[in-house]
Amino acid sequence: MSASLRLILGDQLTLSLPVVEDATKTRDIFLLAEVREEATYVKHHKLKIAFLFSAMRHFAEELKDRGYQVEYCRYDDDDNQGSLLKQLKHTLEKHPSLDSVIVTEPGEYRLQQSMQQWSNQLGVPVNVLDDPRFLSSPEDFSQWAEGRKQLRMEFFYREMRKRYKILMDDDSPVGGKWNYDSQNREPMPADQKVPEPKTFAPDDITNSVIALVKKEFDDHFGDIDNFYFAVTREQALHVLDTFIDERLPTFGKYQDAMVEGKPWLYHSHLSFYINCGLLTPKEVIQRAETAYYEEKAPLNSAEGFIRQILGWREFVRGFYWHFMPDLSKDNYFSNNRSLPSFFWDGYTNMNCMRQCITETKNNAYAHHIQRLMVIGNFCLLTGLNPQEVQEWYLLVYADAYEWVELPNVAGMILYADGGNLASKPYIASGSYINKMSNYCKNCGYKVSKKSGDDACPFNYLYWRFIDEHEDKLRDNHRMAMIYRTYEKMSQDKLDAARQSAAIFLQRLSKDEEV
Repeated sequence: MSASLRLILGDQLTLSLPVVEDATKTRDIFLLAEVREEATYVKHHKLKIAFLFSAMRHFAEELKDRGYQVEYCRYDDDDNQGSLLKQLKHTLEKHPSLDSVIVTEPGEYRLQQSMQQWSNQLGVPVNVLDDPRFLSSPEDFSQWAEGRKQLRMEFFYREMRKRYKILMDDDSPVGGKWNYDSQNREPMPADQKVPEPKTFAPDDITNSVIALVKKEFDDHFGDIDNFYFAVTREQALHVLDTFIDERLPTFGKYQDAMVEGKPWLYHSHLSFYINCGLLTPKEVIQRAETAYYEEKAPLNSAEGFIRQILGWREFVRGFYWHFMPDLSKDNYFSNNRSLPSFFWDGYTNMNCMRQCITETKNNAYAHHIQRLMVIGNFCLLTGLNPQEVQEWYLLVYADAYEWVELPNVAGMILYADGGNLASKPYIASGSYINKMSNYCKNCGYKVSKKSGDDACPFNYLYWRFIDEHEDKLRDNHRMAMIYRTYEKMSQDKLDAARQSAAIFLQRLSKDEEV
């Protein structure tokens, strides 16, 4: 009788996947492997590696408890072959009865391309199954995209709302509007009491992994002692419960806010667990929707949160597969400046950048406005190399996988694709950061100053960008108001901005302290 080797990747820790549900306990064998190739193709944050290795080990134990046969390869095992392909070949040789390999489709293009060769390389059939955790397939997205001049998340999101009947009143959105983002942009009051996030003390398995990471990945980015993750589905469900009860009611209006020394705020901190499979998008969406109907959360909070998952998460995944591999190479503005060293240590006089990078280093986490409108804004305004920026975002965040990271960075943050994803570059001067945070109060620069040595760099970098790329941006209708302001600027102000930007960028290129 046929028997299969069933490979489970580190972001596929979901018992309801067909690769698990269709397995025969007496014949099939599961393989989970901590291989060097996957852990080091970029130097992932120490916390990210520890989190995923621990979650994988806990998942393997759960499979065993349910009566499945499991081959688990630890990173420091003597027979660790270093790559998924070699580990599969090694396991097949150990178990001659296994006559096929079954795996769920991967989330990264490079791995998909590799898998297409596996059958020839292994000498057995390799069956790559669809991933039903996503609510839209890449084929669905391509069909939706066909014939459209612009691919905009808002319209995709509306179709998904209708398809899954989420927050719908027959064919109309509940409340009469599709999007309540205008109610979700309030700065946070200084006296706001934010609930503590749900965290978990490391158990023996996690402590063993932390020791491994300290030994094997000492040269990787980030701190390791601040381990806080859920590593089992049961724990991840506790994080979901806590978010729905304590944070979702206030999530909406403060979701764009930033506060010095408070990295967690009202965000869900669920992307780690959705993206690795401990939670499914559908169940998380349903919980938020139920909270609204039970009057436990206002509509702007429930809709705003659901849009992040049903809208944005599904959209960028479809976008990724639709535009790969070109998306990874796009460079619309021909940017080539190297990443400055403070991206690794946080040592900069710009308090907003210092806060966001330090929190990333400490937690392998920063919320979406920190990623987009502080760090990402700086990357675009200073013309950093897209490939270096993409790699940085991929390695520093524990929820980052290429399918979600690359569209966000190449399309949303850097506008490197020339507008296939975003309708305009997401850039802002220091006034936006000052409005949405308290970072500017403790900064080495003055947000009120537009040029000069002590002026906020975002101010003059913003107008330098507008000036530098007028040929590519002036015809964008969403930039029309900005260019009208630009036209009214005095020559003296524009020259001062250009001069301040030139001095700053020269120092940045020399990797001097800024």
